[in-house]
Amino acid sequence: MQRNLKLTIAYDGSEFHGWQVQPGLPTVQGTLAEVIGRVTGEKVLPQGSGRTDTGVHALAQVATFTTYSPIPEEKLKIVLNDRLPPSIRILAVELADGDFHARHSARGKTYRYRIFRGGIVPPFLWRYVTHYPYPLDEDAMTLAAGYVLGEHDFTSFAAVDPDREQRSATPLAEGSELMVKHATNIRTIHQSEWRRDGEELVYTVHGNGFLHHMVRNLVGTFLLAGKGTLAPADIPRILEARDRSAAGATAPAEGLYLVSVDY
Repeated sequence: MQRNLKLTIAYDGSEFHGWQVQPGLPTVQGTLAEVIGRVTGEKVLPQGSGRTDTGVHALAQVATFTTYSPIPEEKLKIVLNDRLPPSIRILAVELADGDFHARHSARGKTYRYRIFRGGIVPPFLWRYVTHYPYPLDEDAMTLAAGYVLGEHDFTSFAAVDPDREQRSATPLAEGSELMVKHATNIRTIHQSEWRRDGEELVYTVHGNGFLHHMVRNLVGTFLLAGKGTLAPADIPRILEARDRSAAGATAPAEGLYLVSVDY
């Protein structure tokens, strides 16, 4: 009997060239597909809730795949973790409804971005934080972050996404309500805040969807507010411009985490 399985996955993105399969390069999706194939004897390609880029980490990425393997869910979790590299851990394997899809069924996501503010990054942290020891007006960054709450067109914070352009050329390929819902760059942000955690400045953002590099572009722009290059009140103008050049540079990948996916 065919089962639709939902995986909850944590991974250290610094060892991979992102989530999505790329020929000749180590990726999270490719590694999972290879190990699942060895365990089940089937050729599968687990579908994630979304892509993470090279160096981006995940605390609870979600993926789905179908299988005829009779291995029980809990046993499958143990077997997969035995064969996967330590940089990828399967936190849960659950039986899902037949129409459940990690990406198409997603209703929202939470991301976190970590900036280490101390002078010296401990050697066991350097792959997991962005180091910025220079002066920042953290209050200004907090104010700037508040301006993106609500529904906005986030074109100014979106990198060009070749995959999305390809999907747009063949709209029936995905065939999902989510693709129709997110056919534009309009997204709704429910949480956008900075907080201090010891020597780290941590940004948390939750929304109904995110564009390519959107979180890192938001962080890069908030850093400009912290440096005094722009005022927090400039954020609405940047949003209204719908022009990527109006916003700040893309923040480095290593500080970014996919925290959770809502269904």
